[in-house]
Amino acid sequence: MSPLNKEIAEKLLEIASLLEVQHANPFRSRAYRHAATTMENLTEDVDSLIQQKGIQGLVELPAIGVGISRSIYEYVALGKMTRLEHLQGASDPVGLFRSIPTVGRTLAERIYHTLHVDTFESLENAARNGQLDKVEGLGEKRKEAIKDWLLTHFGDNRHQLSNTQHSDHSPDIDLLLKVDTEYRDRAKSKKLPVITPKRFNPEHKAWLPILHSTRNRWHFTVMYSNTERAHKLNLNHDWVVIYFHDDHHQQGQHTVVTETHGVLTGKRIVRGREAECYEFYKLTAHHQ
Repeated sequence: MSPLNKEIAEKLLEIASLLEVQHANPFRSRAYRHAATTMENLTEDVDSLIQQKGIQGLVELPAIGVGISRSIYEYVALGKMTRLEHLQGASDPVGLFRSIPTVGRTLAERIYHTLHVDTFESLENAARNGQLDKVEGLGEKRKEAIKDWLLTHFGDNRHQLSNTQHSDHSPDIDLLLKVDTEYRDRAKSKKLPVITPKRFNPEHKAWLPILHSTRNRWHFTVMYSNTERAHKLNLNHDWVVIYFHDDHHQQGQHTVVTETHGVLTGKRIVRGREAECYEFYKLTAHHQ
């Protein structure tokens, strides 16, 4: 086994162990353990495999789906796995986006604060859906450069991955708000495991509650936002980040917050889906 293959197998096993400790669905931890075994048994260096076949070469391996293949690719390209960092409370979205050519700290902060995404996969989805247009000061040339870089490195290459690609649908608003309520209620009642965030935690306290929940076909990982901006605004116990996975372990995310202006003031809303939230609350009020 090559040193790189061994490192990746160890990272996948670490994810599996954290999922088990944090009481996630056993299906998810088993998937990462099986992927680790595949990496341990791989005779070819994974870097060479990616150079020859790209992410598709990883997807073709036993027990490695589209989502886990992206985590492996990310580690080979950048030396990190953001999914592992999330489970450790060590995620740094601004630092992550700064690794994109031509994206400096100011632009990385704008992307994160405007789009509420903190993984390359979620940013690629946002770019594909035209949401980069919302980022102030982002010109057309730079938008295209970012899209091209994301597509090259983290795009799902829909023609090649058509047999494994899930639908683009996210969980509906009702489900997201139910998960948000479940998380905040259980966190308030101290019924969730807590992790020790590595960022913005100078006293190294275990304080960040984490929830793993499965509803319908979705697997959720939920936690309070532990970002610099959330702490500065004293909203780190209001903003809730919901990561969701389907059975192929492909990931999306949303941030749920308490609205502070307009007709939905005081209501929990999903950032980026405010219009759907308005319709949801209007329909809810109609049925009361």
